[in-house]
Amino acid sequence: MEAGKPANLSISITEDHKNVVLEQVHEMKMHLLVMDEELTWFDHIHPEEQTDGTFKVSETFPGAGKYLLFTDYKPVGASGEVKLQIVDVKGTPLNTPKTLTEKLVSKIDSYTVTLTNGNDLKTNTGQVLKFTVEKGGKKLEEKDIQQYLGANAHIVMVAKETKDFLHIHPVSDKNFPIYAQTQVKKAGLYRMWVQFKIDGIVHTADFTVNVSEGSKSAEDTNHNHHNH
Repeated sequence: MEAGKPANLSISITEDHKNVVLEQVHEMKMHLLVMDEELTWFDHIHPEEQTDGTFKVSETFPGAGKYLLFTDYKPVGASGEVKLQIVDVKGTPLNTPKTLTEKLVSKIDSYTVTLTNGNDLKTNTGQVLKFTVEKGGKKLEEKDIQQYLGANAHIVMVAKETKDFLHIHPVSDKNFPIYAQTQVKKAGLYRMWVQFKIDGIVHTADFTVNVSEGSKSAEDTNHNHHNH
């Protein structure tokens, strides 16, 4: 695979040498989340099922280096799974910063997206994520956000060191246009991408957050959360 040129990716989910039948989740049978090893570049694409049961998609990697491919899928009658593959891409390296600093406000296109409680993220507890979306000084409401792949938004979190992966889908909340519940198992620095759709266009906001160690309790262990 070479940077800047379309690479044809083929993915097979097999068990006992047979292709596993997948269920459609959020309007697709397979979600492929792609990012560079430094977590500075991100893409969310959808391989298409072929007649032989494999899934294929084309991706153009922006620069040389290692890339993480998280395949998110759900076999029929089973729980959802995420598999990580790492691929090497040749060519000119991406000019990316080697150190990540906290980023709680993301300006994308004409929108300003803010993770309002980004300084208070903890492990071992039910964690909410509260986002505001502004355009031209006006705060948008939940009704301004269109459904994208069967959800109000798609949130992906990946840990810088361990590469722990979370794919989160928001729940409805009258105070925030994008509001989600999750549970983060490991403390550390995470990159986060939030994809939302307005007026038919999908926007991707990016964040860098520190998740600190929270205290464990029986109540926290039983907290209901929305991870995929």
